[in-house]
Amino acid sequence: LAGRIGKVKTHVFGLLCGAAGFATILFTRDAQLLLVAMVFVGIAWASILTMPYAILAGALDPRKYGIYMGLFNIFIVVPQLIVATVMGAVINAFFPGQPVWTMAIGAGVMVLAAAAMLRVKEA
Repeated sequence: LAGRIGKVKTHVFGLLCGAAGFATILFTRDAQLLLVAMVFVGIAWASILTMPYAILAGALDPRKYGIYMGLFNIFIVVPQLIVATVMGAVINAFFPGQPVWTMAIGAGVMVLAAAAMLRVKEA
């Protein structure tokens, strides 16, 4: 897919799949539909783990590849650690006893990320 439409658009597609998956989890009560939702989340996860690095790799000076990839990884890992640390408290504060709203936040953030990716130019 990335060869046909480009890495950025492929990642946008993956992020929007994740948003659809999380939104489906939020609104469905059908166990079979949850399996479909998780397929969409899986597509997003595959994209999240690969496409940002593939996009960045095309724009880097090969001599400084390791340094820039390491710095880029820090900007991915640190926000994950922060969210993992505070998200439970945030959800409990705003939606006590309703952790499913985490899915709505996840869907919204993935839509915002997809929109932000549209500003990225491929090298």
